[in-house]
Amino acid sequence: MPWHRFCNMWAPLQRRGDSSSRMLTRHLKRALRTALTSRPASYLLAPLTRGTAAILMLHRFSDAERGNSGHDPRKLRTLLQRLRRKRYNLLPVHDVLARLAFGDTSLAKTVAFTLDDGFADQADVAAPIFAEFDCPATIFVTTGFLDGRLWFWWDRIEHIFHSVQHTRISIEVPDGRRDYRLAARDARDRASVDFVQLCKALPDADKHELIRSLANTAEVTLPDKPPPPYAPMSWEKLRALESQGISFGPHTVTHPVLSRVDGAQARYELTTSWERLRAEARAPVAVFCYPNGRDADFTEREATHLRSLGFLGALSTMPGCAAVPPSGNWDDVRFRIPRYAYDDDLSATLQYVNGLERAKQKVWRSSRNRSTQSWL
Repeated sequence: MPWHRFCNMWAPLQRRGDSSSRMLTRHLKRALRTALTSRPASYLLAPLTRGTAAILMLHRFSDAERGNSGHDPRKLRTLLQRLRRKRYNLLPVHDVLARLAFGDTSLAKTVAFTLDDGFADQADVAAPIFAEFDCPATIFVTTGFLDGRLWFWWDRIEHIFHSVQHTRISIEVPDGRRDYRLAARDARDRASVDFVQLCKALPDADKHELIRSLANTAEVTLPDKPPPPYAPMSWEKLRALESQGISFGPHTVTHPVLSRVDGAQARYELTTSWERLRAEARAPVAVFCYPNGRDADFTEREATHLRSLGFLGALSTMPGCAAVPPSGNWDDVRFRIPRYAYDDDLSATLQYVNGLERAKQKVWRSSRNRSTQSWL
């Protein structure tokens, strides 16, 4: 059965509100994903990986010592075992981009791992697992974070909501007023997520002012340095990891959404982060990673400046495989390279690397084209 017909068949179940139908839908999706990422299915889908690479994007890792949550290290180890057993090509992201730039269509079953921001848990928890499987990975670091000049704005928001002593707060925001009930931990988690999403849509200066207002309203004093759950790796640790197969690229100085800052700050964020990384790392890679990384979060302005600095390309967070475009002109796409978000669910991540996701997108586009044509 074609994928889009399967999805359409179960759409009514998804629209129903009862828990049993939602649970049935989840189980069916999981069963289907498991079947389509099995060995026979992977063999049949392998041709769809030719000339492409799946770049996986990871962030935090669970670290009991520091008290932060994140990806389960055991799940990453299981995935790497599977990829090595299936003889996937595990390449650093700069090698992938360099080969695509030369129109190399021999890439197949290729995976590149990337991690964003430069947290301590990425160095202490994730990096040893990559080294265990001789798997290269690239960490994109926010240089002001490693310099101790800041801690991330979304972590400050989380810290505020989990530190506030009040069980309810109300704050004026650009689109009105937010009232948050904070009696339970999950309510605090939801409030933090909601406030982060709100801040993503604001100009950078307004975002930081609103976070200060939130801290004042909540009567929470933000420390100058990040508490242990939000701590960065050190430059010394970064250099040690370079000898273990980990490479490093720039991710701005202060992690703003670049489309929401002026041209002078955008140039500063790109140029200075690259200069700072080159001063500290032994072999930094000329690949950039956009903060937030959605289509609306960067512009041609950034691509033009990165091109002038000699970068191979830049990574977004838009889902898709990295490939030479149909036009054959690599410059059309090299500053908006897609990545897949890594998922602790093994079958979910395997569909990105084995060609299944690409097959689904092809079916979806074909289905949409037929639907459009039927109305013409």
